[in-house]
Amino acid sequence: MSRILSLPLFLLLLATTVQTATANNLHYTTEPADTVAPDSLPNNSVLGKGSNVSAIVPVLQDSAKAVIVSRLNALTGEELFKHSQLGLYVYDLTADTPVFGCGQDQQLRPASCEKIVTAVTALSKLGPDYRYRTQLLTDGKPADSLLNGNLYLRGGFDPLIGNSDVKLLVGTLKEQGITHISGDLVFDRTFKDTASKGWGWCWDDDDTPLTPMLYNARPGLEKYFSEALKNAGIVLQGRQCYGTVPRRAELLTERMHTVRQVLPHMMKQSDNLFAETLFYQLAASDGRHYAGRQRAVHHIEDLLSSLDIDAGTYQIADGSGLSLYNYLTPRLLVALLRHAHANAGIYRELLQALPVAGRDGTLRRRMTSGSAHGNVRAKTGTLEGVITLAGYCTAVNGHLLCFAIMNQGILKGSVARRFQDRVCQALTE
Repeated sequence: MSRILSLPLFLLLLATTVQTATANNLHYTTEPADTVAPDSLPNNSVLGKGSNVSAIVPVLQDSAKAVIVSRLNALTGEELFKHSQLGLYVYDLTADTPVFGCGQDQQLRPASCEKIVTAVTALSKLGPDYRYRTQLLTDGKPADSLLNGNLYLRGGFDPLIGNSDVKLLVGTLKEQGITHISGDLVFDRTFKDTASKGWGWCWDDDDTPLTPMLYNARPGLEKYFSEALKNAGIVLQGRQCYGTVPRRAELLTERMHTVRQVLPHMMKQSDNLFAETLFYQLAASDGRHYAGRQRAVHHIEDLLSSLDIDAGTYQIADGSGLSLYNYLTPRLLVALLRHAHANAGIYRELLQALPVAGRDGTLRRRMTSGSAHGNVRAKTGTLEGVITLAGYCTAVNGHLLCFAIMNQGILKGSVARRFQDRVCQALTE
C-alpha cells in the first residue's frame, strides 16, 4: 500500500535534512557532474563521462576551495567555449583531493606540455645524473706520434656539445703525442634511428634535424671535429666516412652532460631539440643501436601504467609536442605532476626547470602582476590552434595546487593565454 506525503510535511522533512548536513560540516551544491570535484563522486559511471546532468555533490566547507570553484565555474562558462574546446583539471596536493574539473578526460593536443611527459619520465627512469656521452675511440695502438688504426667519433645526441668539448676530445690525442692517424676518421651515428623529423611533424616545420652528431645544438659535429684535428696539427692519412664502432675498439675519452644540465633550457625556453634528445636518451637507455621512438614510448607507457592511466586515453608521438599526433588529457598531465611532487628528487629538478610567471622562460611576459606573479611555475605549449599550460601554484590558503589547462580550436592564441592567466589568478588570489 503506497503512501502520499502532503506538501507541508515534505518541506518539513527537507528542512530537517539540510540542518543535519550543516551540523556535519557539509553543504550540498548542485553542479554539473564533470565540473566540481569529479573524482569525489561515488560512481561517475552512473552519469557517464562528460555528462551535463546535474548531480548533488558533497563538498567539504573550505572557503578557499569554494571561492576557486565559483571563479572557475564562471570562467568556464564564457562565450569562448561555445566554439572551442577546453580541458581543465585542478588538484590540491596538500589536501590530496581534486578541486575542479571541466573536460579533464578530453583527448587533446598538448603542444609543448608534452615536455612534461618527457621530463618526468626521464627523471623517473634515468634520474637527473644520467649522462649523455660523446665518445672518441680507436681500434689501433699509438706508436710514437702515429696512431696506427682508425679513429671513431660516436655521437651521443648531446645538444650541449660545443667548442670546448671538441677541443678537449682532440686534446686527448695531443696529450698522447699523436700527430698522424694512419687509418680513417669514422663518424658513428648509430645512437638513434635515421629519422630526421619526429612522427607527425609537418613538412614545413623549421626545426633542427634529429641527428646524433650535434654541435652547439645544430648538425655538424663531424665538420667541427675535423677542423679541430687539422688546427691541432694532427694529419689524417685515411678518409672521413660514416660507420659503426667495432667491439674491439677502445675508449680514448668522452665528453658528458647530465639530464640536470639539459632540463632547464628544455623546459624554460621550450626547446624542441633538447626535448627530443632527452626522449631518445630514454629510447637508447637499453644500450641497443638505432634507438627509435617506440622504445621511448615504452618507458612512458610503463610509467603511466603505474599511475593507473589507461593506455587507450593517450598517444605519444614525440618528446617535444611538435607532432600533431600527440594526444593527452588534463587528467594525465596532472597525474604526472602529482607523481613528480610525491618524489622529492623528481619534484626538485622539475620545479627548478619550469618557467616562473612574470620572471623567466616562456612565462616571463605573462602574469607580470597580481597573485600569480612569481607564484605559478608551469610549462607552456603552443601549436596552431592549440594553447596549453600545466604546472604548480600556491593558493591563498597555503595549499599547493597542480593544474593542466588545454585550449584547442583557438583562432587567436592571445585569447586563450588571457583565459589561462585568469585561471591562474583565480587559483592564487
